[in-house]
Amino acid sequence: MRPSGVEQTVSGQPQPKLATIKLWLGPKEIVAEQAIEPLEVQTGMMFRKEMGEDEGMLFIFDAPMRARFWMRNTLLPLSCAYIDPAGVILELHDMKPLDETGIEAATDRVQYVLEMKQGWFQRNNIAPGTVVRTERGSFAQTYFGQHE
Repeated sequence: MRPSGVEQTVSGQPQPKLATIKLWLGPKEIVAEQAIEPLEVQTGMMFRKEMGEDEGMLFIFDAPMRARFWMRNTLLPLSCAYIDPAGVILELHDMKPLDETGIEAATDRVQYVLEMKQGWFQRNNIAPGTVVRTERGSFAQTYFGQHE
C-alpha cells in the first residue's frame, strides 16, 4: 500500500525487508519495518504474500499531512493506523487487497501510518487514543531528534 498520488515506479516484486524497530502500542510489543525513503513508502507491502502476526510496516513522513493510502498491488488484507506527530493513533481503517480506492484521513495531522494484518488492532484492543512509542522513545525523538 502507498499514499495515492505518488507515481508508480515499482518493479512488480516485493521490496526487500526494510530495517526494523520495536514499537509498543500501549503494552503490546511489535516489530515494524520502517518505510522512510520515497521508494520504500510508495512500494510498502506491495506484492508480499506473508506477514507475521506481530509484524508491521511503519511509514514515516517529514511533516503532518492528510494521509490517503490505498492497496494497489497489495495482496494481504491489512489494517492501518493513522498516527499524529506525538505518536497518538487518530484513526484505524481496514483495507481490502488490491483495492485502489484511497482511504483519506479525517485530519491533516497524520505523520505516521502503521500497517498490520487486518484485524490486528481489534484483536489486541488497540483503539484511537493509544500512544505508540519506539525502543528509542517517542516518534519525535526517534525520527526527528526532538525532545518532548
